[in-house]
Amino acid sequence: MLDHMTASPHGTPHETPQEQAQELASQAAAALADRTGREAHDIAVVLGSGWRPAADVLCGAEGAGGFIEFPMSDLPGFLPPTAEGHGGTVRSLELGGRRVLVLLGRTHAYEGHELWRTVHAVRTAAAAGVGTVVLTNAAGGLTEGMSVGEPVLISDHLNMTMRSPLVGAEFVNMVDAYAPRLRKIVKGQKGLRPGMREAVYAMTPGPQYETPAEIHMLRTCGAGLVGMSTVYETIAARAADVEVLGISLVTNLAAGVTGEPLNHEEVLAAGAAAAEDMGGLLAELVSSEAVTSL
Repeated sequence: MLDHMTASPHGTPHETPQEQAQELASQAAAALADRTGREAHDIAVVLGSGWRPAADVLCGAEGAGGFIEFPMSDLPGFLPPTAEGHGGTVRSLELGGRRVLVLLGRTHAYEGHELWRTVHAVRTAAAAGVGTVVLTNAAGGLTEGMSVGEPVLISDHLNMTMRSPLVGAEFVNMVDAYAPRLRKIVKGQKGLRPGMREAVYAMTPGPQYETPAEIHMLRTCGAGLVGMSTVYETIAARAADVEVLGISLVTNLAAGVTGEPLNHEEVLAAGAAAAEDMGGLLAELVSSEAVTSL
């Protein structure tokens, strides 16, 4: 239940946990509008481990008229991220005539929080009027030929945690969870990055990395990427009728692929090295008229 959490909404005793979570998201959206002076936003970008330099490129893109930045924890229901490389700040800017919400950092389930915390940013974005969310992450590459620093579109996911941020009889259709039309804007013949690779993303609970046996199982199941985030946010976004584009940055080759040990510093270094290209891609994506045109 939400009401025992520090930043819980003041719901009535008859409200369900889902209704309480939604009320808290509405409160956060109202506070966001107050802080930014923007009544609504059009697109949200959630940046994962090591992606902060990409945010600097995005916010400094041609046509961006400066940005407002403040700690994420200033908004109701948000906690500062504890994972290294997660900034814990909110940026609001206009680019290409669109109001863009950039969320630097996310809350992970492996930090010990309830699942509503992990999707609070996406629910807040939806309450703020966002119709499209770009979810990014750092991921291990499972497919032969993948290289460190390569961006990969998420085509589908495997929820290996077998958990959901939804509570109650909310039966959300997860077919095409990662919008095909948005993926086409990126990788189509006339897209922003023609021929960009796609793969299925597998979410594991973490925080430990996967064993070689687990990686073998995931590859057998069809996964090409593995990480510890994104899936819960995608579920919450689809429940709110928000379109999702998922982009993984391959920051390491998963256990058993190279025989080398894994570490979080490697993840951050790979993210920093690919920042300029990723920030440029996000700026092009946000500026594309097709993204917000249905």
